[in-house]
Amino acid sequence: MRGLGLVTIGQTMAVIRSRTERPLEHGARLGLSFAGAETNVAIGMRRLGIPATWIGHLGPDALADMIRRELRAEGVQARVRVDPDRPTGLILSEQRTSGTTRIWYYRKDAAGVGLSAADVDGTLVAAASLLHVTGILLCLGPGPAEAVTHAVELARAAGVPVSVDLNYRSALATPEEFAQLARPLIAAADIVFATADEAALLTGLQDPADMAKALHAAGPPTVVIKSGADGSLLSCPDGRFRRDAIAVRVVDTVGAGDAFAAGFLAAFLAGHDAEQQIDQAVRVAGFSVASDGDWEGLPSAAELVLHSGKDVLR
Repeated sequence: MRGLGLVTIGQTMAVIRSRTERPLEHGARLGLSFAGAETNVAIGMRRLGIPATWIGHLGPDALADMIRRELRAEGVQARVRVDPDRPTGLILSEQRTSGTTRIWYYRKDAAGVGLSAADVDGTLVAAASLLHVTGILLCLGPGPAEAVTHAVELARAAGVPVSVDLNYRSALATPEEFAQLARPLIAAADIVFATADEAALLTGLQDPADMAKALHAAGPPTVVIKSGADGSLLSCPDGRFRRDAIAVRVVDTVGAGDAFAAGFLAAFLAGHDAEQQIDQAVRVAGFSVASDGDWEGLPSAAELVLHSGKDVLR
């Protein structure tokens, strides 16, 4: 692997999560953590041995201190700017049953909204092995959208591969708005991850193979369509590969897509072939859904070697 490993940019927020299946309104026992699509991927890749750097904004508060401390503990380099006028964002997560979670986001006026192109270190991006971004920043406002666009432009100019996970959030943009915002990002990407719903939104198609073909036509040579429990499809220059999801006792599906991306991209940077990339992605996602939290259950490289069989998570 050449370069400094993964570089990513995004909004990370504190998470207050119910620790019982009692509704929040009835005083459920709570736990404190943090999450963000980009830092979830960074932690996942770092646990698999890939250096990772995250660029972001946090508020002047104890929640930001917690996030920075935990990222240091995970070995993720954080390029953080403290915004004195905006708090760290917050997520409330209520798990009512196994596999059923309700989430409330308080992000629109939080620190991540202050991201701009000025936060993107061109030297850092040019030295990366891979730039990973998501569609979330596109929908947070002009500043964050400019930041992610600028980062991608710098990566392309330096010959750094670009990975894009669409991560559509209906609370931030209508389907039409998101499609318009996402198309230039897709065109600039080397690897695109999309759920089946996201791919259908962009292509108007239903079959994963047809969706992948349509997304290829927009630019990216590698497309991954994720269909949750129904498996996934990798379409790339080496061929087309389908994989079933690993059968596990599902505890919490939040963060599964980020886990999948982390497993795939770590294998990509390690020089593994296409089938090894999607195989590792599926296994890492299996670990994720078998435990609660957005990133806490992500496996280490040693665990993946130890638990190499597909049935070990049952």
